Amino acid sequence: MTALLELEDVEARYGPVHALHGISLAVDEGSIVTVLGPNGAGKTTTLRAVSGTVRRSGRIRLHGRPVQRLGPDGVARLGVAHVPEGRGTFSELTVWENLRLGAYTRRGSNKAELEQVFSERRRQEAGTLSGGEQQMLALARAFVHRPRLLLLDEPSLGLAPVLVAELFRIVRELNEREGLTVLVVEQNAHLALQAAHAGYVLEAGRVVLSGTSDELRADDSVRRSYLGY
Repeated sequence: MTALLELEDVEARYGPVHALHGISLAVDEGSIVTVLGPNGAGKTTTLRAVSGTVRRSGRIRLHGRPVQRLGPDGVARLGVAHVPEGRGTFSELTVWENLRLGAYTRRGSNKAELEQVFSERRRQEAGTLSGGEQQMLALARAFVHRPRLLLLDEPSLGLAPVLVAELFRIVRELNEREGLTVLVVEQNAHLALQAAHAGYVLEAGRVVLSGTSDELRADDSVRRSYLGY
């Protein structure tokens, strides 16, 4: 398989705080890859480094093209959609307005296509939706962008198990049906490894382990630290 996304020796800082210490990873086109690790390991910062929402150095390539000098708009125009932790919807805007924001980088976006998504709630303010509905809206806004690469940060956070299962079902379906490539950060390691083809484990801003999902599930350190057996 061909790598759609490649990170090589990527560093990132928040002021004086060194968050990433030379991260290297690859995400094959058409695959789902998960990033695991404890709080503060650098998982969210890794996604932000890809989407250009944190200052970073090192080499980041998308479709083989260097993107480390691009900001968020430039990265988005190359087909990357980022659903951040906390969903990132605009609570004071309507569902329809949130979806339109997701499509602003697309050429040929049209009203009829957007109305197929959340058509019954299009005039409702996003802040009045339930947590699960807001997460689905965040995903719908990303999908309207028709990304080649979807970055998902803690999609199960605060959701009931039935909604989490539905969310990951949708992600897997889009991966299988449309070839959507996904890089997902998820605290629920059981769920993440069931959905993903491969994964990376981060600790203190460094990759300490990588492999296929089956290999990570069989690893003693992963089983003890993240799977509980």
